[in-house]
Parts: sequence; structure tokens; C-alpha cells
Amino acid sequence: MTAREEHLVELVDDGGRVLGETTVANAHQPPGRLHRAFSVLLVDPAGRVLLQRRAAVKTRFPLRWANSCCGHPLPGQSLTDAANRRLAEELGLGPVGLTEVGVYLYYAEDPATGRVEFEYDHVLRADVPADLPTRPDPDEVAEVRWVDPVAVIADLDADPRAYAPWLGGVVNRLLHPADPTRSGVPAESSRSGVPAAEAPERSGGR
Repeated sequence: MTAREEHLVELVDDGGRVLGETTVANAHQPPGRLHRAFSVLLVDPAGRVLLQRRAAVKTRFPLRWANSCCGHPLPGQSLTDAANRRLAEELGLGPVGLTEVGVYLYYAEDPATGRVEFEYDHVLRADVPADLPTRPDPDEVAEVRWVDPVAVIADLDADPRAYAPWLGGVVNRLLHPADPTRSGVPAESSRSGVPAAEAPERSGGR
């Protein structure tokens, strides 16, 4: 188990209200416990997003293409601080400005590792330069590429097993952001993509 698997995460209800805390490892054991997470999408001036292919050593959905960066805030930690910490760890980036564009609540079971993702996922956008230098940590990231988000959605339909199951909902939230005047609305009112009960690769057992 990596040290990060021992970090604490916030357990939440489906409206994002805190219920308690547990470790990353415990939250992702079947049948899964709903917890707070974030997904970052770096967007260049042409509107392309940076995708990363998750490293082979990842305990959940290794070698799948996913959004620029993912993670979990520590209990009480701000999303911005947590996301910038993970951007530094995964991609070698300095702090960036982040905007929350919505929440995506999903459930997915990894058929390869048996782990579960059951997350109240805050989707964060950062606008970055076209020549943004990255230094991916090979223990975190196998490779990166810039791609049109509309093309991502199309390719997800054609080859879903190449991608992490949350990516479609995250990109949809980027393309169709929540109304900023309704910040704090429950996930069921602002979610996009596939509902948690119908998430890809679900094999039952919840």
C-alpha cells in the first residue's frame, strides 16, 4: 500500500454533506463508500484538454486514459489546495488558477483490481498556456496528450475500455458547466454523464 492510500478522505452523502472520514484504501474497497474527490481538466487556448494515461502501478483503472489530474482533498482541505498539490505531484506543475464547473457523482468497479470508485467528484477547470511544460512522474502517469474534448466523447463511445469510467462525466461537465449562480446545489441536481447507478463497468454487488 502506498502512503497516499493511508491518507484520510471525507465521507459524504449524495448532496456533498460531510458524514465522517476514512482512509483512501478503505473508501475504495467493495462495496465502496461515497467520498469527496476532484478531477482537474487543464484547458489550452485552443480548447484542448490534457489527458493523462494512468500509470501501470495505479490501484484503480491502471493504464486507462483519464483527465489531467485526480485526487481527494484531506478532511477540511480546500479543493484548490488539494488539486494544486496533486498537479505538482503528478505533472510537476506549479499552482494554477482553478474554477469549479460542476459535480459528477458516479460509481464504478474496476474489473482488473477489484477496487471501487464511488465519488462525489468536483470538476475543476484551469486555463493554461499552449506551451505548458509538464514533468509527469512515471509512478503516476504513463503518458500525456492534448485532445479536443468533443473528440474524447466520441472516442469514449467507440472504445470505452481505453478510458477511465469517470472521464465522460467529467468532460461533459466541462462542456456543459453548471450555472454558477447555483453553486452548492446537490449532485443529483447538477450531475452530468452517466448516473452513478448506471456507471460503466458496474458489476453489481452494491
